Amino acid sequence: MKSDLFSSEHMAQPAHAPGMTLQNAKSVRYAVNGEMLARQGAMIAYRGNLQFERKGQGVGGMLKRAMTGEGLPLMAVRGQGEAWFAHEAQNCFIVDVEPGDVLTVNGRNVLCFDATLSYEIKTVKGAGMTGGGLFNSVFTGAGQLGLMCEGSPLVIPVSPQQPVFVDTDAVVGWTAHLSTSLHRSQSVGSMIRGGSGEAVQLKLEGEGYVIVRPSEATPQKPQQH
Repeated sequence: MKSDLFSSEHMAQPAHAPGMTLQNAKSVRYAVNGEMLARQGAMIAYRGNLQFERKGQGVGGMLKRAMTGEGLPLMAVRGQGEAWFAHEAQNCFIVDVEPGDVLTVNGRNVLCFDATLSYEIKTVKGAGMTGGGLFNSVFTGAGQLGLMCEGSPLVIPVSPQQPVFVDTDAVVGWTAHLSTSLHRSQSVGSMIRGGSGEAVQLKLEGEGYVIVRPSEATPQKPQQH
């Protein structure tokens, strides 16, 4: 059988080392030798001796989901083998988190990560209870984190001299040492998105980077558990 479909561009090759690699722009391959964590429902294929187990979020996480309708439903993947992860053909990226790093990420953008990383669901400081998108997952420790984003993300430097204001529905995450607060721009609210009246943004101040996706959030599909 001959076809471009069977070219090396699309063919899965044997893994050379445990851990996470990009299979292509839309999927992540993880060579499992022990345990890793991934979004529930994101596994699209696997081979080898792997077991998948739903992982609870703890009392705080369940409370968050009940109040906002959003969450970070995870599964643990254990054993030895390879697994591929993707979600709605979103673009995938791998972040190397080093000791001392802190990365705050919206739960909807988390695909998979090393079990060596610690994560905690927190309310965005200064945002109060204004929206589900203002509850994020904070990652620390050492390991790799697989992220996904609708479209190509925009990374904007933040400095003490130049704070950045972002749409709360479009923000993917930000680095440590940035402080957050809600900013109400009533004077420009009527002009944003053709007169939608949107007048609240997330203000980030300090030294670091904020990651934004090129679209506002779309309604979440019901999770299958």
